[in-house]
Formats: sequence, C-alpha cells, structure tokens
Amino acid sequence: MQLCDIFLGLGDESFAALLRGVSMGKLRTYQLVDRMKARAHMAKLNSESLRKAAPRLWVRLEAREEDVAQDVAQAILVSQLGLIVAVLNFLGVPHDDGFFQKDIDASQYLTDGWQQRAWDHFSAEFPRPALLFYINHLAWELAKAETVFTPAA
Repeated sequence: MQLCDIFLGLGDESFAALLRGVSMGKLRTYQLVDRMKARAHMAKLNSESLRKAAPRLWVRLEAREEDVAQDVAQAILVSQLGLIVAVLNFLGVPHDDGFFQKDIDASQYLTDGWQQRAWDHFSAEFPRPALLFYINHLAWELAKAETVFTPAA
C-alpha cells in the first residue's frame, strides 16, 4: 500500500476536512510552508488557498503522485501532534513528542486489533478524519499495512 491509497481510501470529503485542519503556524514552525507551496503549485499558502486547492490536490492523489501524498501527509501530521502523542501513548509506542525512531520494531506495540482499539478510545475526542488518517498512516509506516483500515461501527 502507498500513502496515496490511504487518502483515496478515506475519500475526498475526509481529505478536504484534513486540509481544513492544517495549521499554518505548525507549517512555519517545522519549515514546511515553502515545500507545501511548491508541491501544491501555489503563489501563497494560507488556510483559504489550501482549502481551495483540495480538488486539484485530490486529482493529483488519484494520479498516484506519491510525492504530493507525502508532503500533504506531513503537513497534516505536524498539525495533529496532540492526537499523535495521545495515540502513541495509548499504544505504548516510545516516542519523543510524537516522533519515533524510524527503525523501531513496533510489533510488540501494534498487536492484533490495535487500530480498532485506538479508534474506539479516541473517536469521540479527536476529529474523526484526522484520527482515521493517523491510524492508517501509523499502520502504513510501522506495520507495513497492505489495506486501509475502516473502523467497525
């Protein structure tokens, strides 16, 4: 599975909601503004221009532009560090303020059913599109998931 698959699996409405949750302040803090501007083909980047770019970015995700998916994912993730820290703490995954070692063996933390447990625990606390995106991103990055997770009702 690729990162584009996660976005496409969540749907265009969730994608638009994720973009609305991107924090320009966090992008500046993590020096991602210029990168996002270039990747999204924008003269200036602000919340409104990013929201308006959602349909164009979606078309690029449908075209399987993985570099677009990576940069958009990074923008979303740095904007959701509180959610990330909470989920990683809940799962017991060692991290440094939401960032973990890239070579971490997560098998002892991501045991059977971890995605549904995380969903059940946090779905009332955090925006659902952001939580679902992060659970899938974590599964893709650490567990090498092959399919997009969809929570049980």
